[in-house]
Amino acid sequence: MSQHSASPTTAPDPSAGEAILRLADIMATLRDPDGGCPWDVEQDFATIAPYTIEEAYEVADAIARNDMADLRGELGDLQLQVVFHARIAEEAGHFTLADVIASIADKMIRRHPHVFGDEAQGYGDAARVGWEQIKAEERAERRETGALAGVALGLPALLRAEKLQKRAGRVGFDWPDADGPRAKVFEEIAEIESAPDDAARAEEFGDLLFAMVNWARHMTIDPEAALRAANAKFERRFAAMEAEAGDAFPGLSLDAKQALWQSAKARGQ
Repeated sequence: MSQHSASPTTAPDPSAGEAILRLADIMATLRDPDGGCPWDVEQDFATIAPYTIEEAYEVADAIARNDMADLRGELGDLQLQVVFHARIAEEAGHFTLADVIASIADKMIRRHPHVFGDEAQGYGDAARVGWEQIKAEERAERRETGALAGVALGLPALLRAEKLQKRAGRVGFDWPDADGPRAKVFEEIAEIESAPDDAARAEEFGDLLFAMVNWARHMTIDPEAALRAANAKFERRFAAMEAEAGDAFPGLSLDAKQALWQSAKARGQ
């Protein structure tokens, strides 16, 4: 064992385990075919998955707003999703909630030999390389071959594109700088404009989005975060336009609405 203890410097709240067990008991009652909630009983992995994704985004939203009270609630909602899936799995004989928690605990120890083991890798780049090597070994154990194996299909498209590109880059398939992906963006725009039909245009537009992610990555910009910020800015400015025009807003001409947009922009909305 390294000089770092496997125990955290601040002991976890012992009541946390009791709270998780209480939530698991509640879920078991809700899933009971005899007296449980009919909606909860009829759910399966596939029907619950969209809620799991939605709750993860709501956690991210609370963090972006720095709303700790809301974050506490949203983390609880996300924890419920874990308990829900684990309960469905336990009923089918696949695994239990305890298996889920033990699995992630084991993984964290395995992936941090510089903390929990004897390997003096240090931190920074050395630790990152060690982390990636361990993850590659885990993929090999699962017989996931190829540099792109294991990138989850359920990820948001922008995030998945970024991960695919990073994986390809690790084996040398990448532009040396931002000039290559920048040129690719303009190439893809030209291909959209010259596409012969709607299907071809849709395909080329996908290529454009992929190229945009690549360009952002080379400029160390998080494309998902950048688009999220652009969405928030649009919402603020649009709300400011509506507030300034009042009930007359829907009937205004496009030129008048554009003027309101520029006004909101000038005010820093």
